[in-house]
Amino acid sequence: MYRGREGQWAFFLHRISGLALLLWLFIHTLNIASAMWGPAVSNRLMAFFHVPIFQIGLLLVTAAAMYHSFNGLRIILMDFTGWGVRYQRQLWYGVLGLCVLLAIPGLILTVPRILHAASHGGGQ
Repeated sequence: MYRGREGQWAFFLHRISGLALLLWLFIHTLNIASAMWGPAVSNRLMAFFHVPIFQIGLLLVTAAAMYHSFNGLRIILMDFTGWGVRYQRQLWYGVLGLCVLLAIPGLILTVPRILHAASHGGGQ
């Protein structure tokens, strides 16, 4: 199933997307915890997180969450059905297609905002 083909890529991307979500959760917790030091610190940190590079990172972590979720459902189908392993390749391509399809509206809404912020000094 693995041998450098779709199963190996599914496994690799599942691990990477899980680590990306863990990193996002850590940053998000720090962002919320910054309120303990008052609004000045919290507002500066929030402004820092609104620079275009972090906005692109947010798009990537959203894609990671979608992939991780849908691939997790694919893994459940493989583990708990008699047919899941036979169709794991097709299921993985379905996961990728679904992620791309669902990412398009978010990209259409978010990328122009990121480009606008980048052209006006980085902040919003």
